[in-house]
Amino acid sequence: MSASAPLVAVCQFAPTDSRGSNIRRVTELVTEAAARGARVIVLPEYASFFTDPMDDSLAANAETLDGPFAQALRRLAAEHDVVVVAGLIEQADAGRVRNTLVAVSDAGVQAMYRKQHLYDAFGQTESAWIEAGEAGQTSVFDVDGIRFGMMTCYDLRFPEVARTLVDAGADALIVPAEWVRGALKEHHWNTLLTARAIENTTYVIAADHPAPIGVGLSQVIDPQGVVVAGVSAGEGIALASVDPQLIARTREINPVLRLRRYVVSPKG
Repeated sequence: MSASAPLVAVCQFAPTDSRGSNIRRVTELVTEAAARGARVIVLPEYASFFTDPMDDSLAANAETLDGPFAQALRRLAAEHDVVVVAGLIEQADAGRVRNTLVAVSDAGVQAMYRKQHLYDAFGQTESAWIEAGEAGQTSVFDVDGIRFGMMTCYDLRFPEVARTLVDAGADALIVPAEWVRGALKEHHWNTLLTARAIENTTYVIAADHPAPIGVGLSQVIDPQGVVVAGVSAGEGIALASVDPQLIARTREINPVLRLRRYVVSPKG
């Protein structure tokens, strides 16, 4: 393992409809993960506020990108010298909201990503409440020489999202999620996370909600598709290193990015 390989943490927890309780739980998780050496700490989708089923309370509890939740993340990042990635409900027009990820350091929001593919599947209709992000948006940030790219939950089913992030230089893909339980959903989650790692020769760092609403199974997968750290069904934290030498070796022996004949141009 490279001496410059930063530790990343996935924090699996169940956000609620209490913003204050969510911030307190995020504080506990970030503090613990940082104490264990993590440099990048990943929390799930909807970490600022969540209700099931979705309703008008989403808009009532939406925030700006410099609102209380992002400010709390900034204080934690400054206190522990880390970057925190989390999902928040962002204000939008006409009573709708955006499903947004932020990567926050001591300097504030370093990158943000608005979910492109809304979960209108398996009997759910996320688009009734959420405004989709711009198609083709790429969101990346750098920590300790590693470039991280962000995508959200249902985006995982669309390989183009991951590929545009890799075309923007991503070495690791961060996937906060609320992967709803259902028939074969654990199988889909594990298969798609592994596929995105193997086909892009990147790390995949995924943080989900625990059971009974999410499938859990937050995990870190290396560029060869090996799960190197993970959490089971309940709340918890898992840590692993993102090793640039392993990325380079994997891309040398399996140069899929260089040999592919279909190239997606990243957008802005």
